Amino acid sequence: MSVRIQHVSIPRPPGSDAAARHFYGELLGLEEIPPPESLHDLKVIWYRLGNTELHILTEEPQGQDHSGRHFCIAVDDVEAWRERLQAAGVAVVGTTPIPGRPRYFIRDPFGNMIELTTIESDYLAL
Repeated sequence: MSVRIQHVSIPRPPGSDAAARHFYGELLGLEEIPPPESLHDLKVIWYRLGNTELHILTEEPQGQDHSGRHFCIAVDDVEAWRERLQAAGVAVVGTTPIPGRPRYFIRDPFGNMIELTTIESDYLAL
């Protein structure tokens, strides 16, 4: 049996379509894909994220979440992305190192935490 993550869903507040499209579409360069017509009234925004999808749902804010919940995006050059994000005014937060996987965290305009990493080697083999 094959198992994989098909999509990740994260919240955004009502009226934030432009901010979501700017951050995920323009800044991160993700490809927006149309959600099924049956979900049109839910005002969701979907993106292709490699072989997975990112679904951005409209929800009323529930307060600032400071938990460790996040999703991780693997990129070819995590340091080039750091420069791009910081130039755009995105705060980059370092974290505990993992051998062979340089990484850091950012937050989207809605407070969702995202990890960016480059997979240089299998940390289990080190």
